[in-house]
Amino acid sequence: MVESSALVVFSGGQDSTTCLYWALKNFSKVIAISFDYGQKHKIELESAKKITKLANVEHEILEFDLFSKLGGNSLTDDIDIEDAKDKKGLPNSFVPGRNILFLSYVACIAYSKKIKNIVTGVCETDFSGYPDCRDDTIKSLQVTLNLAMETKFVIHTPLMWLSKAKSIDLALEVGAMDALAYSHTCYNGVYPPCMKCPACILREKGFKEANQVDPIFSRN
Repeated sequence: MVESSALVVFSGGQDSTTCLYWALKNFSKVIAISFDYGQKHKIELESAKKITKLANVEHEILEFDLFSKLGGNSLTDDIDIEDAKDKKGLPNSFVPGRNILFLSYVACIAYSKKIKNIVTGVCETDFSGYPDCRDDTIKSLQVTLNLAMETKFVIHTPLMWLSKAKSIDLALEVGAMDALAYSHTCYNGVYPPCMKCPACILREKGFKEANQVDPIFSRN
């Protein structure tokens, strides 16, 4: 494994699917890493398996049960998913530390495989207000990981400054649209998607603004 390799933090969702195909365009070797963290929408892991098989990409799923043990959020607990904000202005779907810990785990794997490039689908433009999706958070984490492991990781965030509509334009550019048919976005973990949760609403808005038909409704 050399500089032309990359690890992709891969949930099986719309954004990570676009990033997976972006990575395939930019690196000669790509490995996708998914996490089973007790999420209610575990159907996304089946999407991850389907998409990585379609893309012919090596795929690993790691068990990570800390968040389900801590609870307190609507992605792992029996709490209705809503866009309401808590006292800090965060939605109840915020899982504290999720992206930071996932990226740290992936960095450990990258170190062992001598891979310098890590790709993640976080975005500061069209997002739910999660502080661990922000550019300054990711840049700070990159510095910390490099100091902690005395290496030179680069955390790539292809979607950081893109609206959902622009991310769909990117998906078209990198050839990810067929794979997006199998991606999972719905926080309620159902197919067809509920079209009511914040994630479904944002996805629908993006496709409408991009003047594209969401392929998830016409997949085989």
